[in-house]
Amino acid sequence: MSAEAVLAEARRAFWVMVTALGLIWAIQVVNALLGYHLSYEFGIDAWNPLSLPEVFTAPFLHYGWDHIEGNSGPLFIFGFLAAFRGVRKFVSVTVLIIVGSGLGAWLTSAPGTVTAGASGVVFGYFGYIIVRGLFDRHGIDIVIGVVMALCFAYQFSVIVPGTPGVSWQGHLFGFLSGILGGWLFRERRPKKVDPAPTTLTLPDAPTTSL
Repeated sequence: MSAEAVLAEARRAFWVMVTALGLIWAIQVVNALLGYHLSYEFGIDAWNPLSLPEVFTAPFLHYGWDHIEGNSGPLFIFGFLAAFRGVRKFVSVTVLIIVGSGLGAWLTSAPGTVTAGASGVVFGYFGYIIVRGLFDRHGIDIVIGVVMALCFAYQFSVIVPGTPGVSWQGHLFGFLSGILGGWLFRERRPKKVDPAPTTLTLPDAPTTSL
């Protein structure tokens, strides 16, 4: 890939994430003015069948300024890296992560629990970035995945039960969905086909008669 193509991909990924964060923060302002009514109304109400559509709205909602501030930095970094290899693939991976994280939280949280926030998506991008290089066999992506895993290893503490008020279910299923996305949307290279074997036909041997 040429330097111009790399810069173009980086610009697209940058503006995609700037737009996404701008939307999330605009919703946060309205949500805060409404006393976070939107989070309770459009968050994921565990085990409530009527709440299943909220799988798609919950990632855009938060429960406070600390909540959205804590998610915004990792969301931008991981989202930018995830979008760098192509916005179309990024959109598909994002939908998979939102559905996987949301359904996981809906199915495994205690009944009556309302889950909202972008952290499930953050963990999904995290998982996707870690494995993408392995599945796509891109050396630079493998290095990025290893660096991200080492730098943010502490994040794994919130994908297991034990942190009060934190949806470890959404984190865990988002992370697993990101890994699944890395495999489903991997680059598929055409298989090398060996050329058909050739046969050599020898001319008839001369015959002699006595």
